[in-house]
Amino acid sequence: MRIVIAGGHGQIALLLARQLVRSGHQPVSIIRNPAHTEEVKATGAEPVVLDLERATVSRLAAPLAGADAVVFAAGAGPGSTAERKLTVDRDGATLLIAAAEQAGVARYVMISAMGADAFDADSTDVFQVYLRAKSEADAALRSSDLDWTVVRPGGLTDGPGTGHVTVADSTGRGSIPRADVAAVVRQCLTATGTIGKQFEVISGDTPIEAALATA
Repeated sequence: MRIVIAGGHGQIALLLARQLVRSGHQPVSIIRNPAHTEEVKATGAEPVVLDLERATVSRLAAPLAGADAVVFAAGAGPGSTAERKLTVDRDGATLLIAAAEQAGVARYVMISAMGADAFDADSTDVFQVYLRAKSEADAALRSSDLDWTVVRPGGLTDGPGTGHVTVADSTGRGSIPRADVAAVVRQCLTATGTIGKQFEVISGDTPIEAALATA
């Protein structure tokens, strides 16, 4: 499968690209900063330099041509403003929806955030705006005609993946290694049973494939 990852220099995206290559897939990683090209190439992915905050639908649709799936793994990142939470985490995701539709790519996996729908609509706090951005992006994807999956991980850690998770509509608070989030996304890309599903995921005792079968 040819899989386009938006936000290709993010930590989860880099892990996902390596996992996809090992599984025989062809990842294409969209990055904003050309200085990150070599690091992306080192994963085995094909880098495409494109700024989601400045791109048009047609410009983003171009590298999606011939793809089997897209993954939204982009984010404004720590220390960014509330405005960029909206322009990257929400607007970048909705731009990718429109581009996927234009390019004829049906499969879309969104990396979202636990508790996204619990945001305070009256707050200007950066974290609350981040949750709002994720929630609104997820809602836009759910209302599209794409074959979507929304993955909402708990607190992210940098430890090694365990291959075991807990998946549920609401898991309760918990954490999960980024490597396991990448593995969940990778599995979702080929698991048709996850299409049309939104779920939270944290570390647990169930192998990923079995956990997703009950999502």
